Amino acid sequence: MKRQQVQPQPIDERTALNERLRWQRQTVRKKAEGLAEAEAHRPYLPSPLMTVAGLVSHLRWNEHAWFEVCLLGEPDRGPWSDDDPDAEMRVDGVPLARLLDEYDEQCARSVAIADALPLDALERNAPPEGEPCSLRWILLHMIEETARHNGHIDIMREFADGVTGE
Repeated sequence: MKRQQVQPQPIDERTALNERLRWQRQTVRKKAEGLAEAEAHRPYLPSPLMTVAGLVSHLRWNEHAWFEVCLLGEPDRGPWSDDDPDAEMRVDGVPLARLLDEYDEQCARSVAIADALPLDALERNAPPEGEPCSLRWILLHMIEETARHNGHIDIMREFADGVTGE
């Protein structure tokens, strides 16, 4: 097993969470950049929604949902609806470069929101049937969510043009 160069442990919890999430976010772009447009919109896995472009859009809107809607209680601007809860993944005709730029912009908003709050801050828009999540939990969830979809993107990228790696 080839082991990547590991950075020294960060001094504090916030730095550790932020650095891990930053690395996962950057990996989305690294895995998707340079992919031919047709390949970015081609489903390689059984679900027709599972495209590189669709996952980049999905990750963008998850950032919006968790940091702006759930944490801050702002209005939901997402493309989904009761009729189409997966609308954020239907991005045929939207260039991958635009989706990546929108993802980066959304991540920058998420970083600004997270940096302005303590890790124990609770979401303002918690589901009625559950306890509100803390910013700490949201950061951990976003690390998990982004890492999981980086794995999907990695598989699809290898199918598309053989490019692998972090």
